[in-house]
Amino acid sequence: MRWLIAVDNGLGAISKACGFLASIAFILMMLNVFYDVLARYAFNEVSIGMQEMEWHLYAFVFLMAIPYAMRTDGHVRVDILYSGWSEARKAWVNLIGALLFALPIAALIAWLGWSYMLDAYRMGEGSADPGGLPYRFIIKGLIPASSFFLAISSLGMATFALRVLARESTYEGQTGAGGLA
Repeated sequence: MRWLIAVDNGLGAISKACGFLASIAFILMMLNVFYDVLARYAFNEVSIGMQEMEWHLYAFVFLMAIPYAMRTDGHVRVDILYSGWSEARKAWVNLIGALLFALPIAALIAWLGWSYMLDAYRMGEGSADPGGLPYRFIIKGLIPASSFFLAISSLGMATFALRVLARESTYEGQTGAGGLA
């Protein structure tokens, strides 16, 4: 059982790192928006590259927060039913959900996202606007990367469910931002 705890802790650390990176990117996005507004309204200057960076950072925040939310139980589900269930029933639902739904979806998104990113790379896709950001494949590469981290979080969700089923841990007090990670 020690190996399962070590694996679970390692997977949780990766998910926490995704959440940390998302929070840093969110702060950078806020600073970027502040700069954009200040430059536009105070100095009548517009930077297309900085405007595009806003949605690049937003995409990064969203895509890196998904694995973190999955691992920390911050995602949306039918908690009306889930909250009244026993620990074992919650563990079975999480185990089956992680293995039969989350992992295959992560694999599908990674597979499709990889070809999407490769197409952008091969075409040399960049912004159509003058002064916009080049190398669009970088932001599109976040799609398969996020799917990889989602798969890791799903495996972490499964390993934690196995720990609960083995009575090595519990879901009590393990929700929200301080959750399972």
